[in-house]
Amino acid sequence: MTQSDRATPNAEFDVVVVGAGFAGLYMLHRLRALGLSARVYEAGIGVGGTWFWNRYPGARCDVESMQYSYSFSEELQQEWVWTERYPKQAEILRYIDHVADRFDLRRDIQLQTRVTSAHHDATTDQWRIATDQGDLVVARFCVMASGALSAARTPDIPGLETFQGRQYHTGDWPRETVDFTGQRVGVIGTGSSGIQAIPHIAKQAQHLTVFQRTPNFSIPAWNGPLSTERQEAWKADYAGHRARARTTRSGILYEYSQRGALDVSDEERRCVFEARWARGGANFTHAFNDLFINKASNDHAAEFVRERIREIVQDPAVAAMLSPTNHPIGTKRICVDTDYFETFNCSNVALVDVRANPIEAITPTGIRTTDAEYKLDSIVFATGYDAVTGALGRIDIRGDNGLALKDKWTDGPQTYLGIMTAGFPNLFMITGPGSPSVLTNVIVSIEQHVDWIANCLAYLRERGLARISADARAETDWVAEVNAVADRTLFPQAASWYMGANIPGKPRVFLPYVGGFGRYNEICAEVVAEGYRGFCLE
Repeated sequence: MTQSDRATPNAEFDVVVVGAGFAGLYMLHRLRALGLSARVYEAGIGVGGTWFWNRYPGARCDVESMQYSYSFSEELQQEWVWTERYPKQAEILRYIDHVADRFDLRRDIQLQTRVTSAHHDATTDQWRIATDQGDLVVARFCVMASGALSAARTPDIPGLETFQGRQYHTGDWPRETVDFTGQRVGVIGTGSSGIQAIPHIAKQAQHLTVFQRTPNFSIPAWNGPLSTERQEAWKADYAGHRARARTTRSGILYEYSQRGALDVSDEERRCVFEARWARGGANFTHAFNDLFINKASNDHAAEFVRERIREIVQDPAVAAMLSPTNHPIGTKRICVDTDYFETFNCSNVALVDVRANPIEAITPTGIRTTDAEYKLDSIVFATGYDAVTGALGRIDIRGDNGLALKDKWTDGPQTYLGIMTAGFPNLFMITGPGSPSVLTNVIVSIEQHVDWIANCLAYLRERGLARISADARAETDWVAEVNAVADRTLFPQAASWYMGANIPGKPRVFLPYVGGFGRYNEICAEVVAEGYRGFCLE
């Protein structure tokens, strides 16, 4: 069967996987190695997940390319050649396509097929999965590889449907080239995707108006070509690099300081920040080991970045608007940019503070705020995602006694280890809520989850078991631990998408586990070593 064919509308598999991004592809590879039959359903017309949809101008990973890649195959690691320090979307997608072809994964992937429901049948102890293409298949196990940043969100602004120009969302960008030459363009949002897209759009547009509600901290990427020498050095000890990364907080080999920001003199602290700024990237937030837990230390780092913004942006009023003051640095996803702040020195770029003057409506010809109306030819929504839980919430998932997942999670997601949720047997989540996921190099987290799930399935088969479910008490304890760890940090002080704050009505709970990937990995290993402590096996 090829990827363009449809599966038999009524079929049975050992495992159904939802999503063909990094997680779904590796999950399929591991399932094949176990000799299990599997079907992967993917809504897009190609594999790649987030990197298939995010084609906006300037789309680029904020983890360095030598680390943002699979580690499961040494041959793959050695043969692939990256071109830049931080890879572009197109290069990442080429890599994912290469992986799909190299490991012959496409024949078990059904594209252009969105899973609409997954119901557990207690009488057969199987999952019944339906799609928008009319498929109704059954599987003993179901794995949600639907992505933590895949449910793009367009804000509910009055008049949205009346706009006569073109509308785009950074998380659902057209495959064809978009040319803004000669246009008046409005960009709503200054999160990571907006910060990447704005400099590129400004170079094309006749005029660009940026509508900002909350300014963000951003560190220069200082991106450039990746030298052969740098790649060869990594490849000479790739296994060692990967092993060390898995012991770290973020799953990334940064330079992690062992000192607090207040343990050094003012002069030395400034020198450290200068060196981190010159190095570029999110490594900046690890300049001292207490930036995420000590507000006074964090204030020093935040003010250093605000000083850089004031140095770069020529208009003091604009610089002030671009300088974050309402959250500690790093408690919203730290951004990595190329010429973002410099872009606001361009004569064709304007910044609008929509916290001071909110958007009232989108009109047929543009955007109206409380104090002005802006004529626009195109609007770009860089408004992010319903993160971590959004993709799961768009599927009608029902477990024991017909309980809907969205109803169980009314007051916030409840999981055990971010892998399973009580009452939904044999349903696994990859990088689900309650796991480190979006706080890490997500490929490291993906590989850890996929390996855990695959090893679990092998364990069950070896012992003649067919069912695993999370214990409700273990789940309650884990949710409490996730919250307790978060409360010991500065993260809850920010109204971020980590907290669901960007989605009206979404419960305000800290979604990922902030205790660090290294510690989380240890906990998962301890659970397995104790016979899958906290799980019920039958």
